[in-house]
Amino acid sequence: MRAWWSQWWIWCAALAGLFIVYEVYEPALNGRFVFDDSVLPFNSPEVRQDMLSFVGTLRPLLMLSFWIDYHRGNGADPHTFHSTNVFLHFLTSVLAALIAWKLLEWAGVERRMRAALAIFSGALFLLHPLQTESVAYVASRSEVLSVLFYYAAFAVFVWRPGDSMSWMRALAIVVLFGAAAGVKEHTLTLPFLLILTDYFWNRGGVRKNAILYGALGAGAVAGGIYVWSVLRRATTAGFGMRDVPPIAYFFTQCRVIWTYIRMFFFPFGQNIDPDVAISRGPFDHGAILGLLALIALVAAAWMWRKRAPLASFGVFMFLLQLAPTSSFIPIKDVLAEHRMYLPFLGLALVCCELLRRVSFTQAAGIGAAALVACCILTYQRNQVWANPMALWQDAVNKSPNKYRPRVQLAYQLQYEENRCADAVQSYEIASRLGPVDDELLIDWGLALDCAGRWNEAIEKLRRAEAIENTAHVHTQIAMVYAKQRQYPEALQELALAEKMDARYDVTFLYRGQIYEIAGDRAGAAREYRHAVELNPQNQQASDALERVAH
Repeated sequence: MRAWWSQWWIWCAALAGLFIVYEVYEPALNGRFVFDDSVLPFNSPEVRQDMLSFVGTLRPLLMLSFWIDYHRGNGADPHTFHSTNVFLHFLTSVLAALIAWKLLEWAGVERRMRAALAIFSGALFLLHPLQTESVAYVASRSEVLSVLFYYAAFAVFVWRPGDSMSWMRALAIVVLFGAAAGVKEHTLTLPFLLILTDYFWNRGGVRKNAILYGALGAGAVAGGIYVWSVLRRATTAGFGMRDVPPIAYFFTQCRVIWTYIRMFFFPFGQNIDPDVAISRGPFDHGAILGLLALIALVAAAWMWRKRAPLASFGVFMFLLQLAPTSSFIPIKDVLAEHRMYLPFLGLALVCCELLRRVSFTQAAGIGAAALVACCILTYQRNQVWANPMALWQDAVNKSPNKYRPRVQLAYQLQYEENRCADAVQSYEIASRLGPVDDELLIDWGLALDCAGRWNEAIEKLRRAEAIENTAHVHTQIAMVYAKQRQYPEALQELALAEKMDARYDVTFLYRGQIYEIAGDRAGAAREYRHAVELNPQNQQASDALERVAH
């Protein structure tokens, strides 16, 4: 019998998948950077040309991929970065199909059905709308790249010829595991998955693969120590979060996990920033029902492990891989769609268990219909992810009472769409939904200035100054005064800004602009020159200096 990789139809299926996924993700491919894509390292002038400083940061393989894209696309071209994400996603889906193929074989599924369900698993992983956030969002490449290495290591493990493995295969798994953990820390679950796989399918165990498990265990412990140290210092994740203690996060996740499962089988209501209530105790928002349902699910998976091995293993795999983000370790965003990227295959195996119990023709029809629906829904979701304005308007529509989507929408309206009056209205709503800090007040004040409401702009900026008195807020007040031709007041604010931070280059840029308006070209040149000396990357000051120097 010919090896699976030598059969023409498998290669045809792979090429068809590659073509389809690029078509389905076409809106995002030609879209813009969204959310915090714009603050990724390749947008930092200091590291654009310096490979060592770019790559030698946290998650070096991830940074290397960004550096390659930056130079391959001759700059920060969104299409290049999006295209790489889609291609990496395609490679990961191929690995998902290979893993499913071997597990279907172990489950005793006959060859024709096995091939069809393996391809279905890979295609579902490739085309499901729940994957959109991980793929269309450049900053989420850490998810795609880490899972690519993770699945590669798992595929090497399950495709070994016997119960034990050669040292070369073990070395390959360890290297791939290290690469996965180096890209994102949630992949530290791999050693536990390999042990689960060995014992669930009776494929060997720790004794026959002691060298492999010893190396992986040491890596997992080292990684765990590192993650623990990070979590102790972090402000958006870990046990230092005061707003969401571990027990509250756990009870909340008892509900959130079922939301993930629902979005897998019924993908509607997707949202970059969902509004999820925190369950402070077991009876808040029905958390106890979610917990009891999870206990029942695990019990059913254990009792049915012989009759429905694929579904049983899929449930255990899903919960294990989701545990780093959906257990006791608090994370600021209690629900995020990209967290389903790694555990997705576990639920796909549940689908395979259901489809193997019908005829081949019925399974093919159901699978094809599901994939067509996924293509349509994913394309529609990509249309939202293609544009920051559409993305945050969608989030506001679905989370109307949440602070962050409203602020992000206001920011897009103000700085990207130049719809200042609409931005002012959005900031006003945001001020009733969450904390009114100095950053919100500064942006709100600048939006009011843009809308021609100068007195109100000054009032908001003064409130920001009262919260945190910085050189930045004084320069913004100076800018508003200067637009009203109140130059003495503007210069007074710039003097205060210089007194507070003599190295803040914007102060000297703005002062140079006032001198230039007054006809003092020598004074303007002096200020612009000082701004450039403080910050050689200040292109506006450099251009102004060249202008007044001639």
